[in-house]
Amino acid sequence: MTSSAPRTPAHTIGPFHGYALPFPGGGDVAPAGHPDAITVHGQVLDGAGAPVPDALLEFWGLGPDGELPRATGSLRRDPATGEFLGRDGIGFTGFGRIPTDADGRWALRTLRPGARGRNAPYLVACVFARGLTHHLFTRVYLPEPAERLAADPLLASLAPARRATLLAVAEPRGTYRFDIHLQGAAETTFLEFA
Repeated sequence: MTSSAPRTPAHTIGPFHGYALPFPGGGDVAPAGHPDAITVHGQVLDGAGAPVPDALLEFWGLGPDGELPRATGSLRRDPATGEFLGRDGIGFTGFGRIPTDADGRWALRTLRPGARGRNAPYLVACVFARGLTHHLFTRVYLPEPAERLAADPLLASLAPARRATLLAVAEPRGTYRFDIHLQGAAETTFLEFA
């Protein structure tokens, strides 16, 4: 029996996360032209420091007010064709999905997340890549005053070298760099949820 439905990553040898799951505008989380948009970018690197060209990253972030975004519209579909339309360009959903390029690079344009409780502002990142039987979760903390970062419960529980793997580096014009190391001496701190 043959099917006319398109194949998905689960139907083929893979995984092919970066090929099969992205959608148009997946990294453009901030509404178009928003004056407070920031860019977080980096590379996904394997244990030898080589780029991972076929990874897929998902990001979630609070709104600038520290609240969970309630807007919908990240994965809109054309009702006539069923094709992905991308974002509506107006609402802030706090969600992004980005494949890495041939050099393992990725970029996310979003709004700076607000602080909530004792937590310093951060983005949640989920990494899907070849060789991983389960996706990995981490956090991307943006530069903050030292006392704000020191008060964050997760950061305070880590040794300084592990803490440093969760901190993005500020660059000019609202840009931050955050590389994700899957293994090795500089391995990013990954979180386990029970």
